[in-house]
Amino acid sequence: MSARIERLVTSGQFTLDGGTWDVDNNVWIVGDDHEVVVIDAAHDADAIAEAIGDRRLTAIICTHAHNDHIDAAPELADRTGAPILLHADDLPLWKQTHPDRDPDAHLADGQVIEVADADLRVLHTPGHAPGAVCLHVPALNALFSGDTLFAGGPGATGRSYSHFPTIVDSIRDRLLGLPGGTVVYTGHGDTTTVGAEAPHLQEWIDRGF
Repeated sequence: MSARIERLVTSGQFTLDGGTWDVDNNVWIVGDDHEVVVIDAAHDADAIAEAIGDRRLTAIICTHAHNDHIDAAPELADRTGAPILLHADDLPLWKQTHPDRDPDAHLADGQVIEVADADLRVLHTPGHAPGAVCLHVPALNALFSGDTLFAGGPGATGRSYSHFPTIVDSIRDRLLGLPGGTVVYTGHGDTTTVGAEAPHLQEWIDRGF
Protein backbone atom coordinates (compact mmCIF):
# COMPACT_ATOMS: atom_id res chain seq x y z
CA MET A 1 0.00 0.00 0.00
CA SER A 2 1.32 3.43 -0.91
CA ALA A 3 2.50 5.86 1.71
CA ARG A 4 0.33 8.89 2.37
CA ILE A 5 0.42 12.05 4.45
CA GLU A 6 -1.98 12.76 7.31
CA ARG A 7 -2.25 16.02 9.21
CA LEU A 8 -3.17 16.45 12.87
CA VAL A 9 -3.36 19.92 14.45
CA THR A 10 -2.62 20.16 18.17
CA SER A 11 -2.68 23.21 20.40
CA GLY A 12 -0.46 24.32 23.25
CA GLN A 13 2.19 26.88 24.11
CA PHE A 14 5.58 27.89 22.79
CA THR A 15 7.99 29.17 25.43
CA LEU A 16 11.42 30.70 24.88
CA ASP A 17 13.47 33.60 26.23
CA GLY A 18 10.99 34.24 29.03
CA GLY A 19 7.95 34.59 26.76
CA THR A 20 5.02 32.27 26.17
CA TRP A 21 2.65 32.20 23.19
CA ASP A 22 -0.40 30.09 22.34
CA VAL A 23 0.23 28.09 19.17
CA ASP A 24 -1.36 25.53 16.88
CA ASN A 25 1.09 22.96 15.51
CA ASN A 26 0.93 20.64 12.55
CA VAL A 27 1.78 17.04 13.40
CA TRP A 28 2.48 15.10 10.23
CA ILE A 29 1.97 11.34 10.06
CA VAL A 30 3.57 9.62 7.07
CA GLY A 31 3.09 5.96 6.19
CA ASP A 32 0.46 3.43 5.25
CA ASP A 33 -2.04 1.19 7.01
CA HIS A 34 0.72 -0.78 8.72
CA GLU A 35 3.56 1.56 9.72
CA VAL A 36 4.09 5.30 10.10
CA VAL A 37 6.49 7.94 11.31
CA VAL A 38 5.44 11.06 13.22
CA ILE A 39 7.04 14.38 12.33
CA ASP A 40 6.99 16.72 15.35
CA ALA A 41 5.12 15.23 18.31
CA ALA A 42 3.47 18.43 19.52
CA HIS A 43 1.43 18.99 22.69
CA ASP A 44 -0.91 16.01 22.84
CA ALA A 45 0.38 12.44 22.97
CA ASP A 46 -3.18 11.09 23.35
CA ALA A 47 -4.38 12.73 20.14
CA ILE A 48 -1.31 11.58 18.23
CA ALA A 49 -1.63 8.02 19.50
CA GLU A 50 -5.29 8.00 18.51
CA ALA A 51 -4.42 9.19 15.00
CA ILE A 52 -1.82 6.44 14.67
CA GLY A 53 -4.29 3.79 15.83
CA ASP A 54 -3.00 0.23 15.67
CA ARG A 55 -0.26 1.01 13.17
CA ARG A 56 3.39 0.55 14.14
CA LEU A 57 5.18 3.82 14.87
CA THR A 58 8.75 3.41 13.62
CA ALA A 59 10.16 6.84 14.51
CA ILE A 60 9.35 10.20 16.06
CA ILE A 61 11.24 12.72 13.94
CA CYS A 62 11.88 16.20 15.37
CA THR A 63 12.40 18.96 12.82
CA HIS A 64 13.90 21.04 15.66
CA ALA A 65 13.77 21.23 19.44
CA HIS A 66 11.58 24.21 20.26
CA ASN A 67 9.32 22.99 23.03
CA ASP A 68 6.11 23.17 21.00
CA HIS A 69 7.48 20.62 18.53
CA ILE A 70 8.84 18.11 21.06
CA ASP A 71 6.80 18.39 24.25
CA ALA A 72 4.80 15.20 23.60
CA ALA A 73 7.71 13.19 22.16
CA PRO A 74 8.87 11.35 25.31
CA GLU A 75 5.36 10.27 26.29
CA LEU A 76 4.63 9.08 22.77
CA ALA A 77 7.93 7.20 22.68
CA ASP A 78 7.21 5.53 26.03
CA ARG A 79 3.78 4.44 24.83
CA THR A 80 4.89 3.08 21.45
CA GLY A 81 8.55 2.14 21.79
CA ALA A 82 9.43 4.36 18.84
CA PRO A 83 12.80 6.14 18.91
CA ILE A 84 13.03 9.94 19.08
CA LEU A 85 15.31 11.35 16.36
CA LEU A 86 16.82 14.86 16.61
CA HIS A 87 19.81 16.63 15.09
CA ALA A 88 22.57 16.91 17.68
CA ASP A 89 22.97 20.67 17.18
CA ASP A 90 19.58 21.15 18.84
CA LEU A 91 20.43 19.32 22.06
CA PRO A 92 20.77 22.58 24.06
CA LEU A 93 17.20 23.50 23.11
CA TRP A 94 15.98 19.96 23.78
CA LYS A 95 17.44 20.06 27.29
CA GLN A 96 15.40 23.17 28.11
CA THR A 97 12.23 21.07 27.75
CA HIS A 98 13.44 17.57 28.63
CA PRO A 99 16.50 17.88 30.90
CA ASP A 100 16.25 14.27 32.09
CA ARG A 101 15.57 12.53 28.78
CA ASP A 102 17.81 12.39 25.71
CA PRO A 103 16.72 11.68 22.14
CA ASP A 104 17.35 8.10 21.13
CA ALA A 105 19.42 8.88 18.02
CA HIS A 106 20.77 11.86 16.12
CA LEU A 107 19.67 12.88 12.65
CA ALA A 108 22.40 13.52 10.06
CA ASP A 109 22.31 15.51 6.84
CA GLY A 110 21.65 13.14 3.95
CA GLN A 111 20.27 10.39 6.18
CA VAL A 112 17.35 8.45 4.69
CA ILE A 113 14.50 7.24 6.88
CA GLU A 114 12.32 4.59 5.29
CA VAL A 115 8.63 4.14 6.01
CA ALA A 116 6.13 2.12 3.97
CA ASP A 117 7.29 2.70 0.37
CA ALA A 118 8.65 6.22 0.92
CA ASP A 119 12.15 7.51 1.70
CA LEU A 120 12.47 10.64 3.84
CA ARG A 121 15.80 12.39 3.21
CA VAL A 122 17.11 14.61 5.98
CA LEU A 123 18.26 18.11 4.97
CA HIS A 124 20.06 20.06 7.68
CA THR A 125 18.65 23.59 7.43
CA PRO A 126 19.91 25.67 10.37
CA GLY A 127 18.73 29.20 11.05
CA HIS A 128 15.46 28.95 12.92
CA ALA A 129 17.36 26.64 15.25
CA PRO A 130 20.91 25.25 14.97
CA GLY A 131 19.75 21.69 14.41
CA ALA A 132 16.69 22.41 12.30
CA VAL A 133 16.06 19.87 9.56
CA CYS A 134 13.64 19.45 6.69
CA LEU A 135 12.56 16.12 5.22
CA HIS A 136 12.32 15.69 1.47
CA VAL A 137 10.12 12.85 0.24
CA PRO A 138 10.26 12.67 -3.57
CA ALA A 139 7.81 9.76 -3.75
CA LEU A 140 5.15 11.99 -2.17
CA ASN A 141 6.26 15.23 -3.87
CA ALA A 142 6.65 16.56 -0.34
CA LEU A 143 8.94 18.64 1.83
CA PHE A 144 8.32 18.74 5.56
CA SER A 145 9.83 22.09 6.49
CA GLY A 146 9.26 22.37 10.23
CA ASP A 147 9.66 26.06 11.00
CA THR A 148 12.30 26.72 8.33
CA LEU A 149 9.96 27.73 5.49
CA PHE A 150 6.33 28.85 5.56
CA ALA A 151 3.79 30.17 3.11
CA GLY A 152 5.13 33.70 2.83
CA GLY A 153 8.67 33.40 4.08
CA PRO A 154 11.25 31.98 6.44
CA GLY A 155 10.64 30.96 10.01
CA ALA A 156 11.25 33.46 12.81
CA THR A 157 14.83 34.28 13.75
CA GLY A 158 14.33 36.89 16.46
CA ARG A 159 15.02 34.67 19.46
CA SER A 160 17.89 32.73 21.01
CA TYR A 161 19.66 30.11 18.90
CA SER A 162 18.35 31.61 15.63
CA HIS A 163 20.09 33.58 12.88
CA PHE A 164 18.50 35.26 9.86
CA PRO A 165 21.42 35.05 7.36
CA THR A 166 21.76 31.36 8.17
CA ILE A 167 18.11 30.53 7.52
CA VAL A 168 18.25 32.44 4.23
CA ASP A 169 21.29 30.40 3.19
CA SER A 170 19.53 27.17 4.19
CA ILE A 171 16.41 27.98 2.20
CA ARG A 172 18.31 29.17 -0.86
CA ASP A 173 20.90 26.40 -0.92
CA ARG A 174 18.91 23.41 0.31
CA LEU A 175 15.22 24.00 -0.50
CA LEU A 176 14.63 26.34 -3.42
CA GLY A 177 16.48 24.05 -5.81
CA LEU A 178 13.89 21.32 -5.32
CA PRO A 179 11.23 20.91 -8.03
CA GLY A 180 8.86 23.88 -8.03
CA GLY A 181 5.81 21.70 -7.58
CA THR A 182 7.11 20.20 -4.35
CA VAL A 183 4.46 20.73 -1.67
CA VAL A 184 5.83 22.28 1.53
CA TYR A 185 4.18 20.85 4.65
CA THR A 186 4.92 23.40 7.35
CA GLY A 187 5.17 23.26 11.13
CA HIS A 188 2.29 25.71 11.53
CA GLY A 189 -0.43 26.90 9.19
CA ASP A 190 -1.09 26.12 5.55
CA THR A 191 0.97 24.30 2.97
CA THR A 192 2.71 26.06 0.10
CA THR A 193 5.01 25.00 -2.75
CA VAL A 194 8.66 25.55 -3.48
CA GLY A 195 7.67 27.31 -6.70
CA ALA A 196 5.36 29.72 -4.88
CA GLU A 197 8.08 30.80 -2.44
CA ALA A 198 11.20 30.84 -4.63
CA PRO A 199 10.50 34.16 -6.43
CA HIS A 200 10.37 36.03 -3.11
CA LEU A 201 13.82 35.23 -1.76
CA GLN A 202 15.27 38.68 -2.49
CA GLU A 203 12.23 40.35 -0.94
CA TRP A 204 12.82 38.46 2.32
CA ILE A 205 16.47 39.45 2.32
CA ASP A 206 15.71 43.12 1.62
CA ARG A 207 13.26 43.42 4.46
CA GLY A 208 15.16 41.16 6.84
CA PHE A 209 12.15 38.88 7.17
